[in-house]
Amino acid sequence: MSTYYQIFGGKVNVVSADPSNPIEGQIWYNTTSEILKYRAVSTDAWASGGNMATGRRFMAGAGTQTAGLGAGGYLDNGGGNTNATEEYNGTSWTAGGNLGTTRRELAGAGTQTTALAFGGIVSAVPGLTATEEYDGTSWTAGGNLGTARYDLAGAGTQTTGLAIAGLTTVAVNNTEEYNGTAWSAGGSLTTARYQLAGAGTQTVAAAFGGFTGTVRTGATEEYDGSTWTAGGTMNVARSNLGGAGTQTAALAFGGYSGPPAYAGETEEYNGTSWTISTKMNTLRAYLAGCGTQTAALAFGGFETIGASGATEEYTGGGVSVTRTVTAS
Repeated sequence: MSTYYQIFGGKVNVVSADPSNPIEGQIWYNTTSEILKYRAVSTDAWASGGNMATGRRFMAGAGTQTAGLGAGGYLDNGGGNTNATEEYNGTSWTAGGNLGTTRRELAGAGTQTTALAFGGIVSAVPGLTATEEYDGTSWTAGGNLGTARYDLAGAGTQTTGLAIAGLTTVAVNNTEEYNGTAWSAGGSLTTARYQLAGAGTQTVAAAFGGFTGTVRTGATEEYDGSTWTAGGTMNVARSNLGGAGTQTAALAFGGYSGPPAYAGETEEYNGTSWTISTKMNTLRAYLAGCGTQTAALAFGGFETIGASGATEEYTGGGVSVTRTVTAS
C-alpha cells in the first residue's frame, strides 16, 4: 500500500497542538487528541452546536458564532416570558445576568460583552420602550425608545444601535438610532412590517423579510444612515426569521413561510441579490441569530413540537476550515 510520503512527496507533521494558522492543503497528526487533521476550503453547511439550557422563542440575539448571547423570550408549557440570559462560547451555553425587564419579542445588537436589548412586550400592546445594556455580567437601564413596539429588528452596536420597524397595534416603518445614551429618529422604511430580520451597522444596514399585517414578504431594504432604499428580494418570503452579517454580506435563515410551513431555507445576500444556500438541520421560526455570513449562529425558536433550545452553526463557502480525517 502506498504511503502519504510516496503519493505526495512529503511527510505528515506530528504535533502536540493544532497549528495556529494552517494553510489550505496542510495536513498534520495531533498527538494530544490522537487525530489526523487537514485544512480545507468549506462548502456551505449547518452543524449542530450545544443546546441552550432553556428552550425558548422570541428572544434577542447578539454577538458572534463563538461568543453569542441570547436574552429574554417566551417559554412554552405555561412557562411564560423569561428574563434569562445565556452566553455561548462556541461549544456550550452558560447562564449570564438576568434582564431587568422580563419580556419577549425584543431585539438585540452588539457583542456578548457589550450588548443592547430593546423593545419587546410583556402582555399588553403596544409593547415596551425599555432599553438595557449588558457588560458581560449584568444588565443596566439605557435610554427608552421613542416608540413602544415589539417584533422589531435590531442592528449595530451598544453605542450605535439601530431599531427597525416592528409592531405597536399595527405594523410600523420607523427607525430609531441609539448613541449609547438616547434614541433619536432615523429614516422610515418604505414597507411597514414586523417579525423581520436586520443586519449590519447603524449607517450601513439591511432589513429583510417580515409580515406587513397582510402578507409575508421577501423584500429587502438598505439603510445609509438616513434613508432606506430597495434591495434584492429574497427567494423565500417569510417572517419570524433569523439574520446575521452585513448589508453587503447578509444571511437569512429559518422563519415562517405560511401555514403549515416552518422554513429551513438559508439565503446569502451580496448587496444586490439573494442566493439559496444549505437548509438548516432543524426547521423552525421565531429564532434568534448573530454572527457573519460565513460564520453565523442560529439558536432557539419554535419547532412543530414546541419551543426549541437547538443551536446550529453556519459555515459559508470559501472559508478555510480544519477538518478531521475519518476512516472510510
